[in-house]
Amino acid sequence: MIDTPVTGGTRQSLATPVPNEQTVTELVSGIAEDAERLIRQQYLMLRAEIREDIRYTKSAVKYLGLGAIGALAGALFLLVAAPLLLNWLFNLPSFAGWAIIGGALLILGAVALFAGKRIFDRHNPLPDKTLNALEENLSWIAKHRN
Repeated sequence: MIDTPVTGGTRQSLATPVPNEQTVTELVSGIAEDAERLIRQQYLMLRAEIREDIRYTKSAVKYLGLGAIGALAGALFLLVAAPLLLNWLFNLPSFAGWAIIGGALLILGAVALFAGKRIFDRHNPLPDKTLNALEENLSWIAKHRN
């Protein structure tokens, strides 16, 4: 049998009370504060992710716009060169300059369109990860609040 220590003629209990023990209300309050802080941090992450996505989207749209303008200009030059080609077939060689310029602009436009498409393909403009985590935390809070 285990004896408890005796001090001054009285037995002392081996189980000492924890001085910093929190009540259930304090624990729930702390959990609510932590959940609120988590939601606030996720909101800030969402804002940062959206800003970054907007920056990438602007870059992609810029290249797509340049590509579309270049392709349109190239197509116009080639359209102008087509009748001149017919003239050349009848020994009128004045189309060559127009066709070369139109072909070069069409190639530049195609390259810019491809670059813009690659930027869009590599980067999803929607903040999926943060939205999923935020939705998950909100549903957890709603479930445990009741």
